[in-house]
Amino acid sequence: MVIVSITTKSGVFNWLANELLKLTKGHPIKILFALGLFTAVVSSFLDNVTTVILVMPITFAIAKNLNINPIPFLITEILSSNVGGTATLIGDPPNIIIGSAAGFSFMDFVKELTPIIIVILAVVLCFLALIFKKQLVTTKEKMESIANIDNSKTIVDKVHMIRSVIILGLVILGFMLHDVIHVETCIVALLGASFMLIFEKPTEILKEVEWNTIFFFVGLFIIIGGLEASGGIKLMAQWLIDITQGSQTATAMMILWGSGIISGIIDNIPYTATMSPMLVEIQKTMGADYTYPLWWALSLGACLGGNMTIIGAAANVIVSENASKEGYPISFIGFMKYGIPTVIISLIISSIYVYFKFLN
Repeated sequence: MVIVSITTKSGVFNWLANELLKLTKGHPIKILFALGLFTAVVSSFLDNVTTVILVMPITFAIAKNLNINPIPFLITEILSSNVGGTATLIGDPPNIIIGSAAGFSFMDFVKELTPIIIVILAVVLCFLALIFKKQLVTTKEKMESIANIDNSKTIVDKVHMIRSVIILGLVILGFMLHDVIHVETCIVALLGASFMLIFEKPTEILKEVEWNTIFFFVGLFIIIGGLEASGGIKLMAQWLIDITQGSQTATAMMILWGSGIISGIIDNIPYTATMSPMLVEIQKTMGADYTYPLWWALSLGACLGGNMTIIGAAANVIVSENASKEGYPISFIGFMKYGIPTVIISLIISSIYVYFKFLN
């Protein structure tokens, strides 16, 4: 959170978004793909909420210049942020929880999830482009206004930008080399944040840290720890094994689809925090080989399921609130028209992948 907050102030993310948009020549369909791709890639390294907050002002400005409704772009960004966040260890909080519980590294997530997430993102963006095609129409003159965006003053402080990008790059490299350097990802992140704070006013930066989220995690893990110590998690794990009769395939598919549906209704963070110790218990009974595909099924289901409803993930709520303030409300039912098909498509592709990659 500290690293992202400091890096954002340099304007580098807005500069990247504008450069990507200039490549589209102002064509609305190409802009939809560009915004979706940018949101997904950035969400795989930053948290989803920060990503959508970065890209929303750009989106409203583009829609105004093209004189079209921004909702197709906003919905694309919501769905892309949740898909992209699934690709890495640090992209979405459920993956951080899973990585910690299962002992998976940053590169484990890149190896097992990034390839299929690229496929899912491509399919989802094509699906959205097809649905929104009739709404994304503008004039040639307005398209030229986007193609000629002045991006020369977007970088606020070049020295700040260079320093921030280097540190952010080194931190991500540290995550990737975790298995080689044997330094925990939390230590790598703290080292990077500490160095960056040397050049800032720490009190101002620390005010921007989402302390509510951090203490939510603290309280949540205490509750889950109590449930685990009392034997409740073990009972739940045994129930899951009993109901699937020990079938690895049935258990994986039940976790994948169950996680996808439940995460669309309740926040995926407490759900994953409950499921992770349950899989640890299953691993004690059935072994690591049996449990390995279950972890990836949980990650795919919990992260991708957040696209089902407007309350499925924090980024969804943030975009919805800001859209309403700008005079473009996204209704609960209206979002589900796009969210439910997206989740079904994502889970079908994930099911095929999990089956042939880990179970067959």
